[in-house]
Amino acid sequence: MKGLAAGIGVVFLSPILLAGTGMMLASSADAVQSHSSLSNCLSAIDSDKVAEQVTKILDGASGKDVHVEGLDLPSEQIPNAATIVAAGLSLNVPAKGQIIALATAMQESRLRNLAYGDRDSLGLFQQRPSQGWGSAEQIRDPTYASEQFYKHLLRVNGWQQMTVAQAAQAVQKSGLPDAYAQWENLATALQAAIAKTFPGATKDPDQGKEPSTSTTGCVPGQDGSGFGPIPEGSVPKGYSIPKDADPKARMAIAWAMRQLGTLYQWGGSCTDAHGPDPMGRCDCSSLMQQAYAHAGVTLTRTTYTQVNEGKAVSPAQLKPGDLIFSRGTASRPEHVGMYMGEGLVIEAPRTTKPVRITPIKDWTILAARRVI
Repeated sequence: MKGLAAGIGVVFLSPILLAGTGMMLASSADAVQSHSSLSNCLSAIDSDKVAEQVTKILDGASGKDVHVEGLDLPSEQIPNAATIVAAGLSLNVPAKGQIIALATAMQESRLRNLAYGDRDSLGLFQQRPSQGWGSAEQIRDPTYASEQFYKHLLRVNGWQQMTVAQAAQAVQKSGLPDAYAQWENLATALQAAIAKTFPGATKDPDQGKEPSTSTTGCVPGQDGSGFGPIPEGSVPKGYSIPKDADPKARMAIAWAMRQLGTLYQWGGSCTDAHGPDPMGRCDCSSLMQQAYAHAGVTLTRTTYTQVNEGKAVSPAQLKPGDLIFSRGTASRPEHVGMYMGEGLVIEAPRTTKPVRITPIKDWTILAARRVI
């Protein structure tokens, strides 16, 4: 099986390796994302469909007519996933470990064997030569990189009792520890489909189990798209603050909604958004500050500091009242809004625009914080 894993790495990835680090596929230029988006919350995966598409690629299809939700370059990504699963099988790693590895590679590189990354990070798992993962050449070998990930995972005490995100974070030590959870369902489907293609692969007792919804927090259809176009400054028809929302979150959302339609003012205090003084209007962070002030919760004034308030939460596990951040970087975002439930966000967007409600599918989420 060890030879099988190595062979898969060579056969499927040799076009990329032969091209050299300077000749990566053009579309890989945007492969690494430091953010997570609820649009990536893949909760309704058709495992049979995934298996069908995986088989097509592994049988030599070009990928032009292959479609797997969450994979934008299946002809590159599925062979890389096969290498990861093969390496796990060769090391007798249980199915859950293979799922953890796949979810990690999806988050770190979108299952692409990258020649670049943060600082000296490289490859499928964005491992760093400076952190003892091996040489740059070794890390760019998908089989080697996969085996190194598994060896580190197997040294984590109690990893089999952890969630996918917890186990992945124990190995990777990422700045976004909850982001791995969003890929669990797709990773589970890929692992099951790929493992079946290896003759003699031992049946794992965990194989085929549905992932726990508590680890992903994904809710089908909760991206706000069901409300259709939302006129600026209005409440979409059919929305009401979720009854199970925290009482303070309900108060904050209700207060923010009373500011709908008032014009954005950079640096505005949001203390009199409907009044004549422009500086009494809201900018993005003062809207959050004042909304929570009316719920008895004190927040700092700027987006740069609010991103450190409360505790971090995964974009896949948002609750009404959570603050979500976009633009800029995860450590220094430039915009903030408040999640309202049902896939909606209230925000003060920018100059000339009013306080409004937008679907979360339109957000690229860099970070999320729970402040109550």
